[in-house]
Amino acid sequence: MKPTRIIILAVAVVAAGLAGLLAVRISGKKAPELVETVIQKEPTVRVLVSAANLPVGSRLNDKAMEWASWPKSGVVEGFITDAARPDAIAELQGVVVRIPMFKGEPVRAEKVADSSSRVMSSLLPSGKRAVATEISVATGAGGFVLPNDRVDIIMVRQNKDGGGYITENILNNIRVLAIDQQIQESEDGKKAVVGTTATLELTPDQAKVIAVAQQMAERLTLALRSVADSQEADTAAADYLLHGGDGKADIQVIKSGALVRETPVQAR
Repeated sequence: MKPTRIIILAVAVVAAGLAGLLAVRISGKKAPELVETVIQKEPTVRVLVSAANLPVGSRLNDKAMEWASWPKSGVVEGFITDAARPDAIAELQGVVVRIPMFKGEPVRAEKVADSSSRVMSSLLPSGKRAVATEISVATGAGGFVLPNDRVDIIMVRQNKDGGGYITENILNNIRVLAIDQQIQESEDGKKAVVGTTATLELTPDQAKVIAVAQQMAERLTLALRSVADSQEADTAAADYLLHGGDGKADIQVIKSGALVRETPVQAR
């Protein structure tokens, strides 16, 4: 190759390199900017919550309650806040738990009763009555009936007309308030309470029915129900037991405004 061509080629290569370097400097890329992410925390308030699992009948104290941060948007009516009631822990000392509360659950007025020593009357909802009935291991589901369980009351009595026995469900889905004088469940909810008396939560009419049944029955049995049935009605009662001295209902036949006869009906 001729020296002239070599010189021209070398000059072209150098020129190309200088052009490329110049282009890079002119268009020089800037370093990427760091984007700062700002996380804003939702405002919180302090809400009074249960510091432990609290069964029915337990009393609130310093160890049972504590203040916890709660999202402000999640506070609903009935929650106790330190802004509204800063002395709530002191004010609620000795208050009785009416409905079970779990650890971390907000303390609400409808779940507690007054702090008087009348524990049983504090646990009773308005319009209900507490009535006791005798039980045994055989008639109390083997001792596995616990306070706050639901039971059916089954009456067994002699059939004076045809012999044998009559079995009847006189009350259904009844809440057990206490076994003897124990109103608290065990911590794990599994401990059996073997007692001789069950205290039941009844309406006034149901209280009359069981009072009659206690006089008529050979045996009253508590049949333990599943927790899945707790939403069923609990106000039904065998009202026919309130008519007639022998537990039989009377049918009145009226014709043209006059009483024709009264016919006793055998309960089934």
